[in-house]
Amino acid sequence: MPAVHIVRFEYQDAVHWGVIRQNLITPIPGNFATTGEFIGQNSIDDLLQLKGVELAENEVKLLSPVTRNQQFVCQGANYRQHMIESGMDPDAKNFNMIFTKATSCLVAADSDLIKPRNVRFLDYEIELGLVMKRAITGPVSVTDDNLHEFVAGVVIVNDYSARDIQIPQMQFYKGKSFRTFGPVGPYLCLLGPQDMHYLKALQLRLTVNGQVRQSDSTANLVYGPAETLTELSSVQDLAPGDLLATGTPAGCALSVPSPGKQRIAALLPEAAKWKMFLKVQEKRSQYLKPGDQVEAHIRSTDGLIDLGVQRNRVVGER
Repeated sequence: MPAVHIVRFEYQDAVHWGVIRQNLITPIPGNFATTGEFIGQNSIDDLLQLKGVELAENEVKLLSPVTRNQQFVCQGANYRQHMIESGMDPDAKNFNMIFTKATSCLVAADSDLIKPRNVRFLDYEIELGLVMKRAITGPVSVTDDNLHEFVAGVVIVNDYSARDIQIPQMQFYKGKSFRTFGPVGPYLCLLGPQDMHYLKALQLRLTVNGQVRQSDSTANLVYGPAETLTELSSVQDLAPGDLLATGTPAGCALSVPSPGKQRIAALLPEAAKWKMFLKVQEKRSQYLKPGDQVEAHIRSTDGLIDLGVQRNRVVGER
């Protein structure tokens, strides 16, 4: 049974859900106000058999397949090389880093990325997003064998980040939650039990102005979906449709000193330490500027899972 690619879209002043096949959308009957409602009321079997009127993808306005009422939970530093470029020692960090983003930053995959006036160092982070299938209200043991009971599907997430706020202020939430900093989609790929193996074999690729900046495989995740959901279940509730972004590979614009240099910098006064940090970032031409075009792709090597293309144009705050 193949995976099913879903879109949420606006057409003739109404919001719909549909199955997308080769750029043609078959609308799904029913009204589903949230991602959780959609997942709870539709099965892969039924969606595979769906027939009806088809709309061309370019006839509609695609929306985020994750609605703003859902939680937006994130993993940080979850690829070994990204840990290193973030100034961490992968052999010393033995915990799963978790944070959240404001759901008001959720936008459609093709939305403009608005660079706030007070943000100097705007960074990109392509991530695989997991969309929850069922509620978790207490500790559970999630394994590769039962993962399909908890994960409905996958999406592309870009965890855009204001590094000059996130790092010196130690404010992950604030630095990553500006409006438009969380494009999701365009496609939500619903997975069956037989598709879960793809979670360890999806290719991530991000370009800026056509230049490849990030390229890696989810095979290199440090903390995988099963163990992460097991840990999260001991901390918080999750609902159908909630989003878990699983971390970004190496290749970000951010440059952080090695652990050794950080130990030396720790001896400096706070103001001097962060002045040095900002001076290093100023030399990084990789940070996003108005006019830049960011594209993000996630797909399987066999092409059976293709989450579409995110395209974000960076614009200055008006």
